[in-house]
Amino acid sequence: MADMNGQVALVTGGIRGIGLAICERLMNRGVKVAAGYASNADAAQQFADKYADHGVSIHRGNIGRDQDCERVIGEVLDRYGQLDILVNNAGITIDKTMRKMTPDEWDHVIRVNLSGAFYLSRAILQHMLDRGYGRIINISSVIGEAGGFGQANYAAAKSGMFGLTMSLAWPWRPRARGSRSIRSRRDSSPRI
Repeated sequence: MADMNGQVALVTGGIRGIGLAICERLMNRGVKVAAGYASNADAAQQFADKYADHGVSIHRGNIGRDQDCERVIGEVLDRYGQLDILVNNAGITIDKTMRKMTPDEWDHVIRVNLSGAFYLSRAILQHMLDRGYGRIINISSVIGEAGGFGQANYAAAKSGMFGLTMSLAWPWRPRARGSRSIRSRRDSSPRI
């Protein structure tokens, strides 16, 4: 495995579920982790306290808002001076059939699950290009390929992650190894 000591990663949704597992794995590889979260300040502080010896930081924001994404990227760069790995993991669900889903529920899931990945990737891309190194990892879902009952908004957002990932990597093909989309299977992880 490649040496990852000294690298810095931002993991959205990093204080629980799949995001927490990603953070722990990265810390075990010597990566300094910045964990993003949306609302659970107590859980975020517990995460920060538990992993203080690893030099973690926590960053609160709504990734469905471009301004919050720009601010969080700025906080990470101010603290660590670099950002090598962005893991777009955060996601929410508002499951309802098409007949019962409101436009606001549709928009909210798309903003958090898809637009947030775009906003964060856009905010860090120039830094990574200037440094000549960077990895952007988008966590998607098998629901993005297969759909799911009552999950039109979630499926559309996760399907969009595949297209976003491929489009982000396109200018650097065939040598683009820094942009990946990972499909998670349905699990019992709480969404944020």
